[in-house]
Amino acid sequence: MHPTNKEQAAALKAIAKALKVAFESDKGSAYNPAFVAKILAGEKAKNDGEKGLKVDVENLWK
Repeated sequence: MHPTNKEQAAALKAIAKALKVAFESDKGSAYNPAFVAKILAGEKAKNDGEKGLKVDVENLWK
């Protein structure tokens, strides 16, 4: 089944629970997994104290 909103998903989940049927939802990510991996790697590097890329904002649009 493919509910189109949260209310439909909640109703389907309630029906499945009442019938004691296993129910799982595939929420999935709206982001590309490679992009998410890069962001998480950057956050880890920042938290580990590594220096990041310095951007000259004065010349950013030139």
